[in-house]
Amino acid sequence: MAEDGQDEDAREESAREEGEADAHLARVRNRAEDEAVTEASHLSPRLVYHVVLRAGEEELHRPTGSLIWSGIAAGMLISASVLAEAVFRAYLPEAGWRPLVENIGYTVGFLLVILSRMQLFTENTISTVLPFLTRPTPRCGLDVMRLWGIVLGANVVGGFVAAAFFALTQGLPPEIGAAMVELSHHATGAGAWAGFAKAIPAGVLIAALVWMLSSGDHENFWIIFTFTWLIAAGDFTHIVAGSVEMAYLMLLGELGPGRALFSFFLPVLAGNVVGGTLVFTLTAWGQVREEVLPDRLPD
Repeated sequence: MAEDGQDEDAREESAREEGEADAHLARVRNRAEDEAVTEASHLSPRLVYHVVLRAGEEELHRPTGSLIWSGIAAGMLISASVLAEAVFRAYLPEAGWRPLVENIGYTVGFLLVILSRMQLFTENTISTVLPFLTRPTPRCGLDVMRLWGIVLGANVVGGFVAAAFFALTQGLPPEIGAAMVELSHHATGAGAWAGFAKAIPAGVLIAALVWMLSSGDHENFWIIFTFTWLIAAGDFTHIVAGSVEMAYLMLLGELGPGRALFSFFLPVLAGNVVGGTLVFTLTAWGQVREEVLPDRLPD
């Protein structure tokens, strides 16, 4: 009888251990499945909004010196778009397909700037506006205007530095310099109204790019590449990259300050802001507004 009791206890212990092992395996499987589902899931619009909102709040509270130096670096690095496009223009043969390949060069500067987390003005037409829409106070509005002014000014300064190197040194081969002149005249010569209209889609595309980069898809390189290639292929105009071309022609004496300011810079700036803020950001805000109003930040 004692032996039978011991056998019974052993069987119960074995069954208990097997049950615990099965339960542990189920937990591991469920955890792995949950992780796989989470990895495969896209963030909801509400969560993407919160990601962009948090990034915008952080930018609004960055020190002025950090914004200035990051903006200058971005203005300098974005010149790689103009340079790479000029290289393609200089060495590719005349053909109907050349613009499609040539415009690949336009993506280079944007990849450098965005993946390096530099301050690019057109990105701020969505990221720093969402905090204001969430907390529409005069102070928040002033914070947005402060950041816009600092970043835009720093981007332009950086663009002029890069353009000065291209125009005033012998750093570029003659054929690349000539190609850059052609590209710069094309970018800045559309006129005020056409420049404004061409800048609106560019503003929309950059704002959409920022929204998609915040969605957690982890395909940042190809998102940036595709959207910025489309800006160039569609012959749209971007204020920061365009400022490098504007500065290049000004330093060569081929574009006067008045025409540069009133026929190119201000209309393109306005178009990028309209596209990035009034079109895309307000549309994105509209789709999440009722979901996030209870989450409004405290004044």
